[in-house]
Amino acid sequence: MTTTPLVTLQKPKDISLSEIEAELSQIWAGQDNGKSAPVAVRASTFSMVVYEPQEFQQLLAILGFYEGAIEGIHGPQTRAAIEAAQKAYGLRVTGSFNTETLNRLRQEVSKLPPEKFKIPNLDERGYGISEAIAIQNPCRIISLAPVLGEDQGVSAQVSAYCPIQKTGSDLVCCEYITLRGTKEALNRMGDVVVSLMIPDLPKFVWWKATPNVEQELFKRLAASSNCIIFDSSFFSDPESELIKMHQLIESGTYLADLNWHRLSVWQELAAAAFDPPERRVALAEVDQVTIDYEKGNPAQALTYLGWLASRLKWEPTSYHFTSGDYDITSITFVGPNGREIRAELAGIPIANPGEILGDLIGLRLTSTNLNANCCTILCSETTGCMRMEAGGSAQACRTEQVTAIGDQKAEFLLAQQLQRWGRDVLYEESLEVTAKILALRTA
Repeated sequence: MTTTPLVTLQKPKDISLSEIEAELSQIWAGQDNGKSAPVAVRASTFSMVVYEPQEFQQLLAILGFYEGAIEGIHGPQTRAAIEAAQKAYGLRVTGSFNTETLNRLRQEVSKLPPEKFKIPNLDERGYGISEAIAIQNPCRIISLAPVLGEDQGVSAQVSAYCPIQKTGSDLVCCEYITLRGTKEALNRMGDVVVSLMIPDLPKFVWWKATPNVEQELFKRLAASSNCIIFDSSFFSDPESELIKMHQLIESGTYLADLNWHRLSVWQELAAAAFDPPERRVALAEVDQVTIDYEKGNPAQALTYLGWLASRLKWEPTSYHFTSGDYDITSITFVGPNGREIRAELAGIPIANPGEILGDLIGLRLTSTNLNANCCTILCSETTGCMRMEAGGSAQACRTEQVTAIGDQKAEFLLAQQLQRWGRDVLYEESLEVTAKILALRTA
């Protein structure tokens, strides 16, 4: 890896496009040593902007609860830090991101003097980007890293990483440009960021936050990219954010949700269960749906229900939520034949949740018509089918265990998403029904 020194300007001046390009030129000029060593080739497949405001981890680090890397991964160390903070401030202990905890952490940090805002574990090169992305897709990655504190302008660091090398072949390099400043400072840099995207190549934005249609930076990037990529497992208020994502699609913005891809195995098994002709006919008899998910983020459950309803032409008619040990959401639909369908989403407390908050645990499709051959149970192989089978049914049920995809981490799914960018009509239709469901919350 070739790395330049950190470019820091006197406040309140921001880094300029010419200064960044000069740093890049210096890197590539340094590769031409006139020897027979492999030649370094610049990015040639796409440009990607990564907006990664790891505010939760930054706040926890400033307050002394977190000592790990600032990379936005909701792993065991982050969960432990959140739990410690929640206990210290008398909050409901969940170990997960939520608005109540975020507001309290902001409040506590605001009491500190400016010199206490320094984050000891901040990565000066920029937050982590999986090497798998660079290996498969030589590119230019522009990281936007908001920091807390006073607006002192924007600093930049430029580097190049060359992961692909065969004997006697050239190096194919991925360029990294990290811009760091407060949210207000980065908001001024929209035009510079867009100019840094390589012309005539696909342009992606990985927005590792909730969609903010009022933010100038977000609007500028949305207008200039081929696809904006989210991960709804990050959302602290999935119900509201999924509606915003649908609104973005309606406005003509192409977007993708990495969390959607985590549902593929569940979708495929549900579809396969009704492949036999006799079961395909019985599908119209389904009028009871139960979906269990890991408590803390209902995005997967809601999106999966939206997919199911969109395929079966169900129209949502009511929505009711009850909070408790089990978060229960009751939703009714009316089918094309006038049949009422009742769905229940249950947030199940999990002692040791995985890295992805809100993973599906189980699914049961049944009918009030006891003669219908449609009972289907899908359940995660890690939790088993006991709860779904205990639900009781006079019908013989087809039961399948779901093996999760090999790697559900955002970086892995992102590498796959970059190979198939463009409109996903199935996702858009599913999200449209999900938005209709969620609109009933305030009806």
